[in-house]
Amino acid sequence: MDSKKLEGKIAIITGGASGIGEATSRLFAQHGAKIVIADIQEEKGRSVTESIGSSHCTFIKCDVTDEKQVQSLVQSTVEIHGKVNIMFSNAGIASTHEHEQDILGFNLDALDNLFAINVRGSVACVKHAAKAMVESGVKGNIICTASLTATMGITKQIDYAMSKHAVLGLVKCASKGLGKYGIRVNCVSPAAVATPLLEKSMKMSVEDLEKLFESFNCLKNGTLRASHVADAVLFLASDDSQFVTGHNLVVDGGFHPPV
Repeated sequence: MDSKKLEGKIAIITGGASGIGEATSRLFAQHGAKIVIADIQEEKGRSVTESIGSSHCTFIKCDVTDEKQVQSLVQSTVEIHGKVNIMFSNAGIASTHEHEQDILGFNLDALDNLFAINVRGSVACVKHAAKAMVESGVKGNIICTASLTATMGITKQIDYAMSKHAVLGLVKCASKGLGKYGIRVNCVSPAAVATPLLEKSMKMSVEDLEKLFESFNCLKNGTLRASHVADAVLFLASDDSQFVTGHNLVVDGGFHPPV
């Protein structure tokens, strides 16, 4: 690798044990960052941490629905590394397969559970990472995982789309409030990626999911994978995007599913 874009940076990645979070953790480490992977999947998290290497990566178990755990995660990172430069708030879930979550059959209890992770968790991560950055005088970067569904709308799993629309709102507002501290806040909005989360939600194999999703892409340039999303997150986390804030970076290959 010719240049390391995150040399000397300290990055927290929630949901870093699998999928987009894992791909981003590995990419960030390749670019010189020291990573703190936060996840409720302890076994997977420790496995990924070990494979990346203890010199570059630490695992901290964290449930983002609990603000105190998020606060502790950030504080522990500062205690270990002295600062936080990057927060990638990526932890999230899809709609439960027990409920289609169309508007007529909408289950509000399922909504509450999903929002606790996707929305409340994101707010806690942005809040406490930003506080640590302000207190340390770090002009850091905060990136959230939103979704293409937040702007295109869907007929089912609308609680998921709603939660990601809230993430967009969080990014827009936080970028306004934190700009005076030199802190940038952005989000990445992928189209469907065949992650373990989506495998479980749609009850399909990775191969079948990729074949399905690829058929919906206007851009015929292969299959959208977690590594492509990680590339976008790296751009937002690095100085390559030093004047980009409040932005929703869509990574979708011209995704256009049938209505």
